[in-house]
Amino acid sequence: MRVKWCRAFPGLADQVAHARHFVAALVAGRGPVDDAALIVSELAANAVRHTLSGAVGGWFLVVVSFGDGLVRIEVVDQGGERVPRLCDATSQEEGGRGLLLIASCAKDWGVKEWHEGRSVWADVAWEGV
Repeated sequence: MRVKWCRAFPGLADQVAHARHFVAALVAGRGPVDDAALIVSELAANAVRHTLSGAVGGWFLVVVSFGDGLVRIEVVDQGGERVPRLCDATSQEEGGRGLLLIASCAKDWGVKEWHEGRSVWADVAWEGV
């Protein structure tokens, strides 16, 4: 059985820190807090910066679930024009490396498309009870 928590946040840049604290508090003592905090920071920042979640009145949802030796961190956003994808790390652009960071510390990650949005998730190993 998976144990799951979720929390909605306004689609504002300052809410990324609140999402990070939410996830860190849930993972503390059970798994890699630093990796979990990095993952949710990148996913939440991408939701606010690159999707309709960052528009006036927008929101994003953070879902954390534990089970099968993994913790899944998932951010549900309100969708946008571009689908999240890995970018070329040698690019001279300032951004575009968040998913590379996630891929380097997660066991797996992916994107699920919804009718009016999407979710991006990442799994990291944890010390189950």
